[in-house]
Amino acid sequence: MIVNLKIKDGEPDKAARKAETQRMRTVLVGQQQAIREAKLPVIVMVEGWDCAGKGNLIRELICEMDPRFFSVKNFGRVPEYEERYPFLKKFFDVLPETGKFLFMDTGWMEDVVGKYLRREISREEYERRVESCNTLERQLRDNGYVLIKLFLHISREEQLRRITDLRENRDTQWRVSGDDLWQQQEYEQFLRAYDQFMEATGVTAPWHILDGENRKNALYEALTAITGTVDRAIIAGRYEGAPTGRQFPLLGYPSQKDADLTATIDPDKYDKKLKQLQEKLARLHNQIYRKKIPVVICYEGWDAAGKGGNIRRLTYPLDPRGFDVIPIASPTPGEKARHFLWRFWTKLPRSGHIAIFDRTWYGRVMVERIEGFCSENDWKRAYGEINEFEKELTDWGTVVLKFWIHIDPDTQLERFEARQNTPEKQWKITDEDWRNRDKWPQYEQAVEDMLQKTSTEYAPWYIIESVDKKYARIRTLQIVTDALERAVEENVVRGMKSGR
Repeated sequence: MIVNLKIKDGEPDKAARKAETQRMRTVLVGQQQAIREAKLPVIVMVEGWDCAGKGNLIRELICEMDPRFFSVKNFGRVPEYEERYPFLKKFFDVLPETGKFLFMDTGWMEDVVGKYLRREISREEYERRVESCNTLERQLRDNGYVLIKLFLHISREEQLRRITDLRENRDTQWRVSGDDLWQQQEYEQFLRAYDQFMEATGVTAPWHILDGENRKNALYEALTAITGTVDRAIIAGRYEGAPTGRQFPLLGYPSQKDADLTATIDPDKYDKKLKQLQEKLARLHNQIYRKKIPVVICYEGWDAAGKGGNIRRLTYPLDPRGFDVIPIASPTPGEKARHFLWRFWTKLPRSGHIAIFDRTWYGRVMVERIEGFCSENDWKRAYGEINEFEKELTDWGTVVLKFWIHIDPDTQLERFEARQNTPEKQWKITDEDWRNRDKWPQYEQAVEDMLQKTSTEYAPWYIIESVDKKYARIRTLQIVTDALERAVEENVVRGMKSGR
């Protein structure tokens, strides 16, 4: 890697190099149309040393491209203590639609290496984030993304020369930050760290190390890497990965067959218990806000099982400034054109806030599986991708609670007919509800597979028996308050151990 890299000596034939560079620029412009036709999203991540010319390289790469079909994103350095979302969220947020390019001025490399060397994250957290980077890159590849990673390399002497030139000019001295000076001072330490990171994350997509000391050479090498990779992807067609085989700490429960649908609550005790739990939840909401504990609550269940009423009782005591209820419908064209988890990553709560999803990412392994909206590879691979997604959340400190609101077919039929015969409730029943009911056995199997393959130690499923809706509401509130109480207590213990 770069530890042993020497900057190239001598100059190539300038005229030939210039002509070839222009040819590849023309090829890159043509590839914009080709990737639209092939429905390929392309990500070009430009990393490198401070003052190596990342911005200039991106400008030269895009100068003749159609701006309607690419975007450029820059990720500034945000101290770890100011981060309010999971590590990978900002990178998922900017994922391009199929048929478009994304150019990233720095990415996950800088976010991991820089924070580790600045001692903002521990060695353990560094290693976890390296694993997260590999997971992200593999998921992108498996979902059809083309990822090209470039690293602009310059020597310590060249970096110092550029920093000096910038500082001597009144109009450019502002561009030299304290981080730039620190990196120059600790050049050898950064060199080793960059090398180790690239070695650890070259599994799915290789790193292309560019000669940053000669900008024309760097442009030529970047164009060679990009056009070559995109050409191969167009010829091969959209890649569709298979399940990874990665092992997760699965619980093996719950199962629908173990649910007690006769469970009920004494109507005379319901109001008192509801009030007690809601008051407790209100207190806990203040505590998780103060301690910056994020919470994600997922609702899935049979049509007419009572999700809406359950959610209303859950949110009633909450401060409306500290939670969002997110109803999930069929994906829009823009959502379909991205990684299937993209629309959920973009809706995650800030630390200290609660996000309640009415339907979730599990649509991939239920309705999309049964209705044929994705391939068999897609939904089989999704179990692992979902487990990885939820692990990212819980590693960040999120409380993840997943509820399957459960009823039997007879109860559903009774509620469907009541909706149809009650004018003010007729909007709740649609032809699609009846069609889904006809496929009850297929959905029942899909739900069972989902429960068995995605109920993990860190994000377990809870089956909420909802033939008696009042019982279901109390049970849900009890699980939520117990989980938040544990999270608050664990947060206190961690704080005491760390000396906070």
